[in-house]
Amino acid sequence: MSRAPLSLKARAIGLLAQREHSRTELKRKLLRIQQQQSQRALQAVKAAAAEAGATEEDDDAAIAAEAGEVAIDTLLDALAADGYLDESRFVESRLHVRAGRFGTQRIQQELAQHGLRLDAEQQAMLRASELERAREVWHKRFGEEPARESTEQARQTRFLLARGFAPDVVRRLLRA
Repeated sequence: MSRAPLSLKARAIGLLAQREHSRTELKRKLLRIQQQQSQRALQAVKAAAAEAGATEEDDDAAIAAEAGEVAIDTLLDALAADGYLDESRFVESRLHVRAGRFGTQRIQQELAQHGLRLDAEQQAMLRASELERAREVWHKRFGEEPARESTEQARQTRFLLARGFAPDVVRRLLRA
């Protein structure tokens, strides 16, 4: 005997209990969960109809998907109103997790993928600490000894730029 599937609200709260999510990310995950649940239900209905001898096909999948999206938007609004879903907490969480490993540009790009932006205070804080953060990442990866050869300097520059550190910060770091 199988258990009944969790409701979308229970799944959403479970996802939010694991870590902070942006509204966009949570909506995408819930839409996928809902789509899987509706496909299972549709297969069960088709199997029951096949046993009964019915051959009727239903093209209401698009209507159901659109109604499901509206239901998920309503659920997300309720979660935000109850304090479960907070985009400012998500931004703070991302900053805390990513700031030690990545530059400001990379963090801003990641937040933009979630449809969010840093406020002016957060940007100023990141920019002020960017040289120090780049130095820590550089030391962890390449050690204390500065690069002597131009090929090695180019490799280190590419590494730091790929991590999202500003070009002027990388130049200052590698010249020092």
